[in-house]
Amino acid sequence: MAGPDSSDAPGRPLDSDSSDPLHLQLRGHLQAQILNHSLPPGTSLPSEAQLQVRYGVSRSVVRQALGALADEGLIERGRGRGSTVAPRREHHRLVHRTSGLSAQLGSTGASVGTEVLSLSVQDADASTAVLGTPQVLSLERLRTADGVPIAVIHTWLPAPAFADLTAESLQDASLHAVLGEKFGVQITSGKRQIRAVPGDRNLLRLLRLETSSPVLLLEGTSFDQDGRPVEVFSTWHHPDHVVFDIDIQREPAVPASAGSLASPAAEAPDAVADQARQLGADLLRLADRLSHRGY
Repeated sequence: MAGPDSSDAPGRPLDSDSSDPLHLQLRGHLQAQILNHSLPPGTSLPSEAQLQVRYGVSRSVVRQALGALADEGLIERGRGRGSTVAPRREHHRLVHRTSGLSAQLGSTGASVGTEVLSLSVQDADASTAVLGTPQVLSLERLRTADGVPIAVIHTWLPAPAFADLTAESLQDASLHAVLGEKFGVQITSGKRQIRAVPGDRNLLRLLRLETSSPVLLLEGTSFDQDGRPVEVFSTWHHPDHVVFDIDIQREPAVPASAGSLASPAAEAPDAVADQARQLGADLLRLADRLSHRGY
């Protein structure tokens, strides 16, 4: 795609006085441009000699940096053709759909794995009061796609209704599928919120992220076919492996009655558009945080 000047995108210059080795600084400089799409997939990187001149470093520094990027799967190297930015290993989630992450990933052909981290009964609190039971079933899971950790999911369910759930029945399984098959419960609607948040030590360890990395948090409440709340959840997604997609459709315009102005409701964006704007704002904040991850 782009020529040898592709890495001229703005980035933090190398600092010879820094405690970080020069090869790590160069790796981080190029890595940040790849992750923020300043260097999109397929872009050709400058040659080793050009990188040496551009950053004022030795060939061994350049080779160490490029080797690390290749080990991370961010670039592809080939004899006689230089280095190019590798295709992104991204998984797309349609956040406006009621189908869960497992079902959506499975439909794309990805190999989905689920590890149950904990399953216990807890007293309900303000965050789970909507379920309407004094006790809730607390479920924590780690989801992988093609062997790579992509999400940590914490779900709360009404304890009396789902007391027969076991960790074994949920291992490498979709919770929504189990609720449908075992309890006749179908998730048909819900409310969702998206934000970028810092990850704590345990979360970062599970997702194999560096210290202080932000994550994409999707929270919500799901309702069954009878309109009853059956699930409260928080899902923390790996910011480099999961992309949130949302379809936007404008509601049909309502004709104005004769001699009057159009209804304000007809002119206002629909709820999905509002969600899209909020999502865009959250992702901009995430991008800003990603730019300060120390790369």
